[in-house]
Amino acid sequence: MSTKADKAAKAGKEAAKEAESWGPEPTESPIPVTILTGFLGAGKTTLLNRILKEPHGEKIAVIENEFGEEGVDNEILADSKEQIVEMNNGCICCTVRGDLIRILNSLYKRRAKGELKFDRVVIETTGMADPAPVAQTFFADEKVNERYLLDAVITVVDAKHGLSQLKEFTEAQQQVAFADRLLVSKTDVTTEEETQTLMERLRRLNVRAPIKKVHFGVTPIKELLDIRGFNLNAILEIQPDFLTNSDHEHHDEVASFVIKTDRPLDVRKVDRYIGSLINLYGEQMLRYKGILNIKGEPRRVVFQGVHMMAGFDFASEWAADAKRESTVVFIGRKLPEALFRELFEDCIATDETPDDVKAYAQSSVI
Repeated sequence: MSTKADKAAKAGKEAAKEAESWGPEPTESPIPVTILTGFLGAGKTTLLNRILKEPHGEKIAVIENEFGEEGVDNEILADSKEQIVEMNNGCICCTVRGDLIRILNSLYKRRAKGELKFDRVVIETTGMADPAPVAQTFFADEKVNERYLLDAVITVVDAKHGLSQLKEFTEAQQQVAFADRLLVSKTDVTTEEETQTLMERLRRLNVRAPIKKVHFGVTPIKELLDIRGFNLNAILEIQPDFLTNSDHEHHDEVASFVIKTDRPLDVRKVDRYIGSLINLYGEQMLRYKGILNIKGEPRRVVFQGVHMMAGFDFASEWAADAKRESTVVFIGRKLPEALFRELFEDCIATDETPDDVKAYAQSSVI
């Protein structure tokens, strides 16, 4: 019969074994990660091959999903068990045959041991995939969150077939709506009018992501790095020409809208507002982020979320001559925009709103 001491020793060994499987604790800044997505045939593979072959000077680990439409060159990855291949330009390519969390931790452990050298990670998703679950991995898993930092989602859109794909597939709309950068490929086989029509459609789906035309996947690699799309302290940039664009004539399942006000907000009401929206519409809210002007708070309050997960933080103080204005962007599927705007109005501070923001923040989500 085992004693309590035996059981404790066994539990200790199991805990140590589990800890060892996670690898060493992080001793430096998290490794930035870029998610590369796009519909079937959009040109992700062309871009991946450039990352893996060209002498761009970056040490990047590329994680390719095994269900990609065709995969990177067969010379790079053979159709066999999960493998990691070091490239001549210093990059690393590996296929995912299972759990993304497992491969991320495996790469981290090998890097910590000096077996692999990389400074960044690029993850390719399948053509039909919603990028949100991949993005949530970097918030939901504690170890992954400590070791890696999600930098941005890059979506490649086919100029020739993009409009029809957006019309037919909700997944294509979600990929566009979720993006921090949009790359429009194959513009050499479309007219300027066709390309412009597509770009206007993309802007309706995503009011905040810069759009760039690329030919044959040719774009400076550095333009895809250090975007800080998921950094709470990064300044929210929205092109002002599109802030008032609420034309949803295409009746997309996925849409984005912006809410702005120059009136100070009540931090307590904002907390309840975001919490209520998450409870009611979290699964439909693909991404949301904003800068808030809170009554009694000299600093900007910034927040962002992905589905059911949201985070708040304090940013720099408002400049003395700055226009103190709250700006919030919501991107999601069939969100009731009118209701979101109506409820947001209830967040406006009044004369009775207390100024003890710091005390409240310590006991709340903010």
